[in-house]
Amino acid sequence: MDLRTMTQSLVTVAEDNMAFFSSQGPGETARRLSAVFAGVREQALGLEPALARLLSVAHIFDLDAETPANGFRSLVHTARCCLAHLLHKSRYVASNRRSIFFRTGHNLAELEAYLAALTQLRALAYYAQRLLATNQPGGLFFEGDERLTADFLSEYVTLHKGCFYGRCLGFQFTPAIRPFLQTISIGLVSFGEHYKRNETGLGVTASSLFTSGRFAIDPELRGAEFERIIQNLDVHFWKAFWNITEIEVLSSLANMASANVRVSRLISLPPEPFNMPLTSDPKLTVTISPPSAHSGPGPVLVRLISYDLREGQDSEELNNLVKSEGPRNLELRSRVQQAPRSRSLVVHIHGGGFVAQTSKSHEPYLKSWAQELGVPILSIDYSLAPEAPFPRALEECFYAYCWAIKHCALLGSTGERICLAGDSAGGNLCFTVSLRAAAYGVRVPDGIMAAYPATLLQSAASPSRLLSLMDPLLPLTVLSKCVSAYAGGQMEEQPDSDQKALGVMGLMRRDTALLLKDLRMSASSWLNSFLELSGRKAQKSSAPVAGIARLTHTSPTEPMRRSVSDAALAQPEGPLGTDSLKNLTVKDLSLRSSSETSNSPEMSLSAEALGPSSPSDVNFFLRPEDGVQEAEAREEQSPKKRDQGVRAAFPEGFHPRISSQGPTQMPFYSSPIVKNPFMSPLLAPDSMLRTLPPVHIVACALDPMLDDSVMFARRLRCLGQPVTLRVVEDLPHGFLSLAALCRETRQAAELCVERIRLVLGQPSAAASTPVSVPTAAAPAPASVPTAPPL
Repeated sequence: MDLRTMTQSLVTVAEDNMAFFSSQGPGETARRLSAVFAGVREQALGLEPALARLLSVAHIFDLDAETPANGFRSLVHTARCCLAHLLHKSRYVASNRRSIFFRTGHNLAELEAYLAALTQLRALAYYAQRLLATNQPGGLFFEGDERLTADFLSEYVTLHKGCFYGRCLGFQFTPAIRPFLQTISIGLVSFGEHYKRNETGLGVTASSLFTSGRFAIDPELRGAEFERIIQNLDVHFWKAFWNITEIEVLSSLANMASANVRVSRLISLPPEPFNMPLTSDPKLTVTISPPSAHSGPGPVLVRLISYDLREGQDSEELNNLVKSEGPRNLELRSRVQQAPRSRSLVVHIHGGGFVAQTSKSHEPYLKSWAQELGVPILSIDYSLAPEAPFPRALEECFYAYCWAIKHCALLGSTGERICLAGDSAGGNLCFTVSLRAAAYGVRVPDGIMAAYPATLLQSAASPSRLLSLMDPLLPLTVLSKCVSAYAGGQMEEQPDSDQKALGVMGLMRRDTALLLKDLRMSASSWLNSFLELSGRKAQKSSAPVAGIARLTHTSPTEPMRRSVSDAALAQPEGPLGTDSLKNLTVKDLSLRSSSETSNSPEMSLSAEALGPSSPSDVNFFLRPEDGVQEAEAREEQSPKKRDQGVRAAFPEGFHPRISSQGPTQMPFYSSPIVKNPFMSPLLAPDSMLRTLPPVHIVACALDPMLDDSVMFARRLRCLGQPVTLRVVEDLPHGFLSLAALCRETRQAAELCVERIRLVLGQPSAAASTPVSVPTAAAPAPASVPTAPPL
């Protein structure tokens, strides 16, 4: 049923129900039912033109015709789901309203909940229209002044959200997911109560998560408490809650349902420098130093998972690195016959918002991967924020990746084919590890499989990120707190009433923390500028250089310490100079001249360096025909509306519901470091992105991070880089961790395995069939262009 027909049908049945209940006398229930159907009629009529407007231009923002996916489409789809549910419920009421078995109270409560959801979705449609009118042609992210972004977010987060976490919880997802989401929501609000009593989260057991029965029987109370939690509790709460899956009882149950593997060992890599050969000249080497940011050199934990015991995996050298995990140390059976080394190796980086989880949380699906692919998997347990902010995780993942290449024989692999795979935050780290490998001049992986990755770690507005208003797994406030923690930012100041309780020492500690924050940001800016100049001097030097690494024949006893920013900043100087990376934005990338040659190595230039932009300058992400369509679409917006920035322009008489939970604790300040391409790979200059291997992205249509995947794939496609994008329908962010939950999640997880097979050069599984959940994939280029050295 098309959108207009659905809306007209809903209006017709709503008017019929409204007339019926208006004639039932002055009773309170009849009055409320009449009012709710009047509200449904009003909101549906107001929403339909806005959705039709978004749908008419949504195709412009797709990667290609075979991959119809972007945040505008997702928002329209979500609103259609809400309209369809209201139509179904309204027809049910019309058919059963005279029956003595008609549950008036239950149906009234559900109708009121979905009316509230429809009202908020109408507000999101207006926000999306504002983004459409404000953004550069083809851009899904708002690219204006950061103050406007902060104003937009400040307004957006005040919207009422509780209606999406009660009776309407997960209405946009496949029905098989909804019971799980309800269980998670009950566990979350119960955990919140325990957390309030014990703010460290210690002592919380699995049984204590579901002891608050009133949240299970009262959806409205649960929705209000859920909203309070996501708005007000800090990142430490989410770290504690997301790590619940690592409680021994829960992890044991998860592993009982997963595949049995011969090897599952936790390994501690010693913090010792070692040399790696350069791909350009294997006779030359570069020193890989151990991670040292923030806390100094320290070991890196990795988990080796292998379905078969392979040669090298029980060697004495590897056994000396194994770290004890208590009684469940490893599943190695020493007398099992060894299989030969595999040709391939998968290096995995887990998700968790950079603040939570380990390889143990992701072990169930990794075991299935090991069985299906028949290759060893090395999963990296990087240090977590806020205790270990950027670039500690990147340094550890890069160090472990290089160690795996150098010692692949110990892992049961010959290392002929290497795939980097990760989900969410792990997908981000897969991209940045590969960029850093290219910058150092060492071997890059043969391909990357990234599931629902985060590529822009900014509090930026985009159509898909509007969906975070209703997403129970990835609300915008939580996402922002995780990004702030990873960037090393501090939470905003406490309210005055709380400051009074701090005392003199508490105020001194707070002011000292703010001072150190300012000093750190200033030092970061100075260091970026200094390293930029150093990089330019290095390029002019006669000594051979590969990326940021000085080519040496030195021994591991002479390590060279390098900043992670070196690789981004040591670029050849362009004719007009370069910007500091702290000022790099999506707008800067879209302002690149269309006449630039594909082999140009210089970094993206800013608007100030290039001068006023022309229509050809801003047509970076679009095909020529699409640029004309989007330009015409934007011209329909009046100059007055464009001057309003991204603040929503609601029509007269429409007022969305505002949250009653008080001010939101959300870090609106955007640290300059989030614009570093090693933190936000979407902002990387062309010369860096050309060094990436083939990229395979599996995203979710209803994920707030969808636009990250679409825009990143579009950038790679415009550069001629091999990239595929598959988008699965009706599933939430993090579906890999739910792979055993239902048929849809299993099919989506199988799609990720198929993408890894492409990287490893394995034939497709014999039992594989076209997956009904995802959309059609973009065809991969036949040849893989060789990335130029940095």
